[in-house]
Amino acid sequence: MGPLRIVFEQTAEEAVRRIVMDGVDLHNVAATGHSAFYPMCFLLRSVRDEIVGGVLGYLWGGWLQVQYLWVAEPLRGQGHASRLMDSAEGYAVERGCTAAALETHSFQALAFYQKRGYAVFGTLEDYPPGHAKHFLRKALAVGGD
Repeated sequence: MGPLRIVFEQTAEEAVRRIVMDGVDLHNVAATGHSAFYPMCFLLRSVRDEIVGGVLGYLWGGWLQVQYLWVAEPLRGQGHASRLMDSAEGYAVERGCTAAALETHSFQALAFYQKRGYAVFGTLEDYPPGHAKHFLRKALAVGGD
């Protein structure tokens, strides 16, 4: 193979990122036997079809992993984030998931997630300095209405 070198790339192209991500994914499937993977994206759109909110994540290993939840500032506090999370959790249950996990910072939406039944199972203090990063999980109701 010859000598190897490490190269810094500040913004890797999607194809390059995909090589690394696929390598991790293939290892995970080989190690666990869980190969079913479903990307998940629910969007909130305006009458002009503008994206004004959304929830992104994936389903794998019987879990919903929420990576991002966002609603545009003028639309917050009107139940849109709850509707997006209901959609994501419902989709996860339809696909056989029994639990969900996510991360949020102390300056983001901790109280919102706790009201939805998510419980903190870990906290990384001072990340970023002066704040904390919380790790949450929730059991999903299988066979609910």
